[in-house]
Amino acid sequence: MTARLTAEQLAEASTRLITWNQHERGGYVASPLFSHYTFSWLRDGSFIAYGMDGAGQHDSSRLFYEWVSRIIESKKPHIDDLLGKKERGEFIPQEQFLHTRYYADGRDDEQSDWGHFQLDGYGAWLWGLSEHLKATGQPQIPDAYRQAVDATVAYLVAFWQLPNFDCWEEYAEFIHPSTLACLYGGLKAIARLDRRNELETVCASIREFLLQHAVHPDGHFVKNIAPVKADDTVTYKINYEGVDASLLWLFEPFHMFEADHPAMEATLNRIDAELRTAQGGLRRYASDTYYGGGEWLLLTAWYGWAALSRGRRETAEAALHWIVSKADASGRLPEQVPDALPSREGYEHWVSKWGPPARPLLWSHGMYLVLYHRLYPDSIR
Repeated sequence: MTARLTAEQLAEASTRLITWNQHERGGYVASPLFSHYTFSWLRDGSFIAYGMDGAGQHDSSRLFYEWVSRIIESKKPHIDDLLGKKERGEFIPQEQFLHTRYYADGRDDEQSDWGHFQLDGYGAWLWGLSEHLKATGQPQIPDAYRQAVDATVAYLVAFWQLPNFDCWEEYAEFIHPSTLACLYGGLKAIARLDRRNELETVCASIREFLLQHAVHPDGHFVKNIAPVKADDTVTYKINYEGVDASLLWLFEPFHMFEADHPAMEATLNRIDAELRTAQGGLRRYASDTYYGGGEWLLLTAWYGWAALSRGRRETAEAALHWIVSKADASGRLPEQVPDALPSREGYEHWVSKWGPPARPLLWSHGMYLVLYHRLYPDSIR
C-alpha cells in the first residue's frame, strides 16, 4: 500500500501543481488532464490565487490578477456598449454578456456547449484582487488595474439583478444567492478601497434583496429564486427550496451575513444536515446528478474554513484530513469522489460519457491551501 501524504506534503504538492498549471500569461488551467476543463474560470482562479497568496506565492497571484485585468481592458468597448443598451432600455440576449471562462492565454471560449453569462467570477476577481493587494501591502488600487476595476464595477452595478448561470454552470434562468454573494464581496471590497459610498449603497441593496426574496419560510436561504414578470412588474419566487453548499459564501469569505444571523445560522445548519455525508465530505445540493452527486473536495475545504471561523477547530481539522485522504500518490486531488453515493448508476453514466471526475482540479488544491494555511499559519515559508 502506498503511504498517504501528510497534510504538509499535500500543501507542498498543491502549490507545485498550481504553479505547473499556470500559463505564462497568468491564467490557471482548471484541470490539465480533463478535456472539458481546459479553460481558466475567473471565479475558480480568484480562489486559487487567494490560496496561493495564503501560501506566500504572491507572484503567482499577481500574474493571475494581471491576466484578468488585461482581458477586461480588452472588453471595455463591449462593456460600454452593453451599458449603453441598458440605458436605452434595449433587450440584451444572454449570449451578448461577458464570458465566464477563457483559454489560459486569454482567448475567448467560443466552442463549448456551456452558457457564458455568469457574473460570479467578476465579483470574485474584484474581491480576490483586494485581498491580494492587502497581502502584498498595497493600500490602494494600482493604476495598472484601474481601468479594469472601474469597468467591472460598472458592469456589475448595472446587471447584478439579472438571471445568469450559477457557479456550477447551471440554471441560467434564475438568480442565485451565492452569485450575489460574490458580487457583494467584490463591490464591498472596492467601496472600501476607493471610499465609494454609492457602492456601499449597492451592496446594501443586494443584501436586502436576498433577505426579501431568498429566505425560505423555514428561515434558511435557498439555492435560487425565479423572477416572474407580469406586465411591467417583476416579482420573485423561490425555485429550489433546499440549500446549495455554495451558500457558505454568504458567510465566508464575503461576510454578507455573519454566522449568528438567524437566516445564515439556519442555512449553515441545513447544509450540515442535508449535504454533509457521514464520511465527512460535502455535496453540492441534494438533487445533484453530476457524477451521481458526489462529495466535492473544494466544498469540504470551504466547510472547514467556515467551521474554523466559527471557532470549531476540530471540525475544520477533520475536513482537512478527509481531503488529505482523497489525494493520490502524486498529491493530486479530484473534483469529487463517489464514496457516499447511495447508487453508482449516475456516477457510471458520467464516467462512460466523460471518464472519471477531473483530477487534478486546481480549485480543489487552491481551497485546500486556504484551509491548510488558516489552520497552520506558521507553516508559510
